[in-house]
Amino acid sequence: MLKEFVVRASFSLIFVLVTLVGIAQGTIRGAAIDKDSGEPAIFVNVYLDGTNYGVTTDLQGFYTLNKIPAGTYTIVATSMEYEASKSQIVVVDNRIVTKDFTLKKATIELGGAEVTADRDAQQKDSRVSVATIRPQDIKKIPSFGGQPDLVQVLQVLPGFVSTGDQGGQLYIRGGSPVQNKVLLDGMVIYNAFHSIGLFSVFDTDIISNADVYTGGFGAEFGGRISSVMNITTKDGNKKRLSGSAGISPFGAKLTLEGPLKKLGDDGSSISYILSAKTSYLEESSKLLYTYVDEDGLPFNYTDLYGKITLGSKAGSKVSLFGFNFSDDVRYQALSKLNWNNYGGGGKFFVVPGGSPVLISGYLSTSRYKINLEEENLEPRFSGVNSSNFGLDFKYSLRDDEILYGVQGTTFKTSYQTFNALGIRAEQEENTTEFGLYFKYKLTHGKLIFEPSIRGHYYGSLSVFSPEPRLAAKFKFNERLRIKMAAGIYSQNLIAANSDRDVVNLFYGFLAGPENLQDEFVMPNGETREVKDPLQRASHAILGFEFDITEKINLNVEGYVKKFGQVTNTNRNKLFPDTPEYSEVSDALKKDFVIESGLAKGVDVVIKYEEKYTYLWFVYSLGDVDRWDGFQWYDPVFDRRHNINFVASQAFGKKHDWEVNVRWNFGSGLPFTQTQGFYQPVSIDEGIGSDYLAQNPDELGITYGGLNEGRLPTYHRLDISLHKSFKFGERVSLDVSAGVTNVYSRANVFYVNRVTNEVVEQLPFMPSIGLDFKF
Repeated sequence: MLKEFVVRASFSLIFVLVTLVGIAQGTIRGAAIDKDSGEPAIFVNVYLDGTNYGVTTDLQGFYTLNKIPAGTYTIVATSMEYEASKSQIVVVDNRIVTKDFTLKKATIELGGAEVTADRDAQQKDSRVSVATIRPQDIKKIPSFGGQPDLVQVLQVLPGFVSTGDQGGQLYIRGGSPVQNKVLLDGMVIYNAFHSIGLFSVFDTDIISNADVYTGGFGAEFGGRISSVMNITTKDGNKKRLSGSAGISPFGAKLTLEGPLKKLGDDGSSISYILSAKTSYLEESSKLLYTYVDEDGLPFNYTDLYGKITLGSKAGSKVSLFGFNFSDDVRYQALSKLNWNNYGGGGKFFVVPGGSPVLISGYLSTSRYKINLEEENLEPRFSGVNSSNFGLDFKYSLRDDEILYGVQGTTFKTSYQTFNALGIRAEQEENTTEFGLYFKYKLTHGKLIFEPSIRGHYYGSLSVFSPEPRLAAKFKFNERLRIKMAAGIYSQNLIAANSDRDVVNLFYGFLAGPENLQDEFVMPNGETREVKDPLQRASHAILGFEFDITEKINLNVEGYVKKFGQVTNTNRNKLFPDTPEYSEVSDALKKDFVIESGLAKGVDVVIKYEEKYTYLWFVYSLGDVDRWDGFQWYDPVFDRRHNINFVASQAFGKKHDWEVNVRWNFGSGLPFTQTQGFYQPVSIDEGIGSDYLAQNPDELGITYGGLNEGRLPTYHRLDISLHKSFKFGERVSLDVSAGVTNVYSRANVFYVNRVTNEVVEQLPFMPSIGLDFKF
């Protein structure tokens, strides 16, 4: 109780102190916008010429320069993507001066624009275990059917393990998918990847920015113990109607954006952006890819998204958005699998006239449901009805920054499933979570220091979790930077599948169950009490960044994630959890069991980028171990070695040709081998059962050691070629031709235990795509 009181009192004191902070000296703030579209111009450098005062615009295109001595200055906004803009400005003590920039695209867009933004961020922020992805980055990866997609970039990031072309699951530095939080404009997305592992639910053309935190993330994020993916969408063109339409053998898409009220001299506007994409691969493959499967590739999906944004002169804005994502697939071993995720919400950004504090927030609600029907088995289903909100405050103090806020989530989970023995497990649960956080970024000379703390309260469990976190960077010199991060994390949401399954497409959710075992046997043989069902983890990361040259950057990080408590589906359940079986071990009757684990590894990234050339090499060494109270085992996503090589080269007189190459190698994933078969004998009639006269139709399987086998290594080469045809300043046609799995490597998806039939990933698949932009 004393510890809880101290933490809560600290939060209250911090909030009061921040509220009382006044305006010291003068303040300059404003927004940078794209002249052509009116969209925020993000990651633009804004500085006072001849001084050390400078910042970078945020995801709203906004900037703030604090503690500026009174006087007349030349303020400059510059970026490799835009032409520089400068003007004189007068700063007065204890006053806020507003200066907005309307930036024109550079006549020659240099390919190094993103590198400059990355290097600038590396100098000014801790940037530990985070990758920033923009549309330009997505288009450097070989695309399938000319459709660049976020998931294709995620698969090459350090620490990511993918199930391959099929399955649509990503594991991040030892964390399972349910431990990875995906946010779309603040809204939680419960399934972001389609069953065909080539596409996400997000249209590339609506994405403004995506930050991917693979570990050690700050206190502004909570409710997950492994990673966070924070995606921000565009507001839509505020000047004119624009959009794109694409078609390929995999599917088609359409994006439209424009003004309902054009951005005028008063700074106000109303804009919209609409996106629709769908797959017809099941039908097109019957014509084009019959050598893969005569019945067609059974993947279907449809993704819809819409957003309206109302902006004001001061930079404040309100957005309303909605989405509907769906997926439908039929595998050889399945009858039918489908899921649907839909919802909507709003977010706002407020620039108070007389205060240097910026305020943002969001409110959303969504529904997710997945159904699985298998031959000769009862159907399985899972659903989540969720609402979440957040209110965030940001205060800039020259090079320092204070972030604080409150967040809340309510969700209702329901699910029903069966294990291999036909034993049912089901749950329906309501839960509420609240989080308070405070983060202070301190820059002092060569040191960047970011302590933060989060207090997360789980209402349904009456559990309060204090979670301190820390990130830091020391700039040893102009080229070498040493960085670290550490933190404590918790979550209540668990997956309705098991981390032990080699292939499990039934991706459902439920709140942390309370009917767990009372005690947990640790690896050292000692027994500890299970106080609550929360999953908990702690992260520790140490690494460095080194600029080998102006164009070559080396980034190395070593990490450890200690999973102190993880909840997993009990695949060993044999008896119902009823009073008549009270003497039976919990390990044989509980629906879920407690496990612990350890993930450790090293990620190495070498990036080379100049005007028209991009090279990226990623090597990840990882080791993931789980303890289930009886034995250590490797979960199915424990990939020891993972290598990605990406290359992109523009060529031609106008550099309107581009070739992209990606090669991926991954060591084999663990699986449980089949040791033998037997005919099960029924004793339904008790001692009088005549087992000699029985001839059962069912076949029993004897399993080997848990995940002691390894699938063959995975490797694949993808190539794509693009040509852009310009028709005036704003109209273009991009033609893409590509090949997936160039040398048709027979990568294993899974093996049927009974027939021993090997189901393979996608083979050699050529495609061509058209993308029209206006």
